[in-house]
Amino acid sequence: MIFMTRIQLVILSVMVDMIMVLVSFILVLWLKPGTGMSYFSDYLPALGIFILIWTGLSAILGKYRRTQSNELKDMLVPVIMSSVASLGTVAILMYLFRTAGYSRFIVFGTIAVATLLDLILANMVYYVRRSVVIGESVEREYRGLGRTEDAARLHVLPEMETGLEEPEVKEYIRNTILEESGEEAFHFLNRHTLLNDRKTLILATTSLFNVESKKPGTYRTIINLRRINDIRRVNKFFEAINRQLPSGGIFIGCAETKDMRKQRIFKKFIKPFNYLFYYFIDFPVKRVFPKFGITKSIYFFLTKGNNRVITRAETLGRLVSCGFRIREEAFVGPLFYFVCQKNGQPVYDMHPSYGPFVRLRRIGRDGKIIKVLKMRTMHPYAEYLQEYIYEKHNLENGGKFRNDFRISTQGRIMRKLWIDELPMLYNWVRGELKLVGVRPISEQYFSLYRPEVQEKRIRYKPGLIPPFYADLPETLDEIQDSEIRYLEAYDRHPLITDWKYFWKAFFNILFRKARSR
Repeated sequence: MIFMTRIQLVILSVMVDMIMVLVSFILVLWLKPGTGMSYFSDYLPALGIFILIWTGLSAILGKYRRTQSNELKDMLVPVIMSSVASLGTVAILMYLFRTAGYSRFIVFGTIAVATLLDLILANMVYYVRRSVVIGESVEREYRGLGRTEDAARLHVLPEMETGLEEPEVKEYIRNTILEESGEEAFHFLNRHTLLNDRKTLILATTSLFNVESKKPGTYRTIINLRRINDIRRVNKFFEAINRQLPSGGIFIGCAETKDMRKQRIFKKFIKPFNYLFYYFIDFPVKRVFPKFGITKSIYFFLTKGNNRVITRAETLGRLVSCGFRIREEAFVGPLFYFVCQKNGQPVYDMHPSYGPFVRLRRIGRDGKIIKVLKMRTMHPYAEYLQEYIYEKHNLENGGKFRNDFRISTQGRIMRKLWIDELPMLYNWVRGELKLVGVRPISEQYFSLYRPEVQEKRIRYKPGLIPPFYADLPETLDEIQDSEIRYLEAYDRHPLITDWKYFWKAFFNILFRKARSR
């Protein structure tokens, strides 16, 4: 493997800085009306001096030391300080030397663009470092849960201990649910549990206290009529529900998913104001701001964490991470309802992955686990749903999950354009992957392979370009046969085989539009 020393990292940071300044200068030169690349030679000496000022002040103010820190503020503050210092130094020099021949737009525009690029880069480095290793805690917990096979049924026999007669209880509960959630929700709940059972607790709360104040083990079914969108700490709420229920106990709740929210906003406002509100106000504040450390505080200041936007995948993934098994899900009226069953203890994921980068646990050479860096293409907590998706939808042609709702809209675009694969070059540089080779796959997917294929494929490094794109197999068996053919050919002629598979894959990707789904 290839590892960088501190000096090498500093040198790399300086080189990246120099490239950013050069790119910023060219961009501003292109944007300024009436200028062209002929100006480049006129500004070249001054550009060289500015690069020395920029990198020198960056080194003095400790910007390059940010590579040793994992705190976002420690990365952003030196960037801002060095940019302000560079701006002040350049302004003083221009005043002292009366440099009237230089355009203020080009000079200060270059500094502004370079600062913006530097801030973006610092955020990217931060999220790469904070990228959670997806699958590690999930698989560890799955191995230790010890699922209950004879879990309790959804329906519990009624044991009435109340001063009201049973018909009065039913009518009271019915009217309460109708008032809170509507008729469709009442019929859905009535199909999945006995609402008037004394072991059924019906809540309409966003408060953790209202759950924790109950005696654990008293109820076998808990229903919450309030949306989880309005619960400040969703996982803590689910964990409290888990503690209240016995093994096999039922939890029923609801949420407004991202797509349902979008439809509601589009119906609420007339065109084009609905599009303007959603894409320029609601989506940036509710979806983009929480993803980045620099804007997350703004999001919580504006929303207090209430009325959050949550996807179907994130809702179900949070439930699974909190020790529940999904029994049923349905879109009922304006809300998404779920019925889940306690089958273990929560994972207590202290570092959920929300950022643009994730590290995926994959089977490497000799069966060792490598952590492959990729762009996030799935919704948060989607990693907990792999088993549920496989049980519900199985595999489609090409070895992917059919109807995989875990993939986000931007994720599908990134997969089509191969953008999500680009960070894997980091693993290639580290020597964990080679250019052409079998696809790095998860432990769960690896378990679906035939034993003889498992044994053979772990003798080699995985690759960035798998034989899948050369042979275009459709079924899981065909994928395994394709990999065996490649590995056997690689045993005989390594270089020739990789050369042939590379160009065949290149042709299929370029002309036959072979893509990852």
